Amino acid sequence: MTADLVLSVNGERYPITVDTRETLLDTLRERLGLTGAKKGCDHGQCGACTVLLDGRRVKSCLTLTVTLDGRRVVSVEGLADGDGLHPLQAAFIEHDAFQCGYCTPGQLCSAVGMLAEAAAGWPSAVTPETDAGVDLDEEEIRERMSGNLCRCGAYVNIVAAIGEVAR
Repeated sequence: MTADLVLSVNGERYPITVDTRETLLDTLRERLGLTGAKKGCDHGQCGACTVLLDGRRVKSCLTLTVTLDGRRVVSVEGLADGDGLHPLQAAFIEHDAFQCGYCTPGQLCSAVGMLAEAAAGWPSAVTPETDAGVDLDEEEIRERMSGNLCRCGAYVNIVAAIGEVAR
């Protein structure tokens, strides 16, 4: 079965007909040519496919495209503002927060979503019960980014880059 919908990705609208079983990851990569989000595990465990859906991070390998009519998708290709890098992209470069780069698009999208969650006051499993808000220290960042794996082990630099932007 197929469905017609209008997909909004990185501020562009795409009228598209999709198989109702097609994932957002496959739509982005195979139909729209946006190859930033990576197919890692295809089971939602590694986070390499993370994108933002209406400002919230999602694993695109687990998200059916047919459910996204009228919703806003931002992939790593949409984070930059023209020629200006997103602050997280600049911080990842400054802190050498990538090695092979395979997980980097998912790490960046997840970090953007994570910073928004923290700014909204959403607690994590390690957030102390206080009314003081969320302090994005190393432990808090590590917990919130735990759904994104890095095969190369660049975690120290990833946490430092996110911490810099959070401050």
